[in-house]
Amino acid sequence: MKKICSILLLMLLGCIGVTAYAEEARTGSLSGRVMVKEGLPMSNGVVFIFNSTSGPAPSSDKYWRVPDEVVKTDAEGKFTARLADGTYYVGAIQRKSGEDIGPPQEGDLFLPFHGAGAPKPLVVANGSATDIGIVSGAVPFKKSSIKTRDGVTAITGKVTNTAGKPVQNAFVFAFLTPAMVGKPLFVSEKTGKDGSYLLRVNQGGDYFLKIRNTYGGGAMKAGEIMGSYGQDKPVAVKARSGETVKGINITGIHFPGQGPNKK
Repeated sequence: MKKICSILLLMLLGCIGVTAYAEEARTGSLSGRVMVKEGLPMSNGVVFIFNSTSGPAPSSDKYWRVPDEVVKTDAEGKFTARLADGTYYVGAIQRKSGEDIGPPQEGDLFLPFHGAGAPKPLVVANGSATDIGIVSGAVPFKKSSIKTRDGVTAITGKVTNTAGKPVQNAFVFAFLTPAMVGKPLFVSEKTGKDGSYLLRVNQGGDYFLKIRNTYGGGAMKAGEIMGSYGQDKPVAVKARSGETVKGINITGIHFPGQGPNKK
C-alpha cells in the first residue's frame, strides 16, 4: 500500500507539472493564415509552436517534440498566438481523428511550414506582432515517413497494467529530470494493441519516462492509466545517439480518483 501511495503521489505531482511551467510576459504575437492549398483554408486546424530555447528544432520524421504553445485556426485558417519575445518554430495539423494534440497520425493534413528544408525560425521581438502571411501546402501525413533507423535515437518497450495485460493508446513522455515536473520534452505515438511504443528523441542522454493515456496535463480522472519507468523511484534510461534502447517496459496503474468528491 505504501508503494502504491508513493506512485500516486509521484504521478499527481508530474501531472500537475505538465502545465505548471513558468509563464513569461506575453507581450508579442505570432499570426498568419494556414491553407491546405490555394482556395482551401485549413479550417479548425491546430498550430503547434515551439520555443527555440526549450529544446531542439522540431523534426516530425525523426522525433516529436512536445510543443510549447497550441492554438487553433478559425474557419478561414487564421490564427494568432500571444507570445513572449523569442525565436519560434511552427507547424500545423488538421486532424482526421478530431483530436487537438499529440503527434500527427495517419491521414492528418500536416504542414511543417518549412518544406523539405530545415525548420524556419520566426522571431518575436520587442513585443512585436509578427505576421507570417499565408502558408500553404499541407499533405496527408503517412506513418511511413517516420524514421526508425538510419541514425535515429529511440527507446522502445511495452506498456502493461498490473495484471500484465497490454495497455493500448497510451503516450510515453520523456523528461530530462527525475522529478518529471513541468513540460516533457518528447512524446511517443500512442501504444499499439500489444502495448508497444516507440519514443524517438533527438540525441543520446539520460531520459526519465512517464506514461499517461491523455496528453496535455491537467487533473487526472478516475480510471486513467499512469506510471513511470522505475515506478516510485524513477530510473534514467540511457540512450546513445543513433541507437535504439530496447526492452524498456513500463507498468501502469489506474488512477482511483481523488477521494469522496471524485467524478
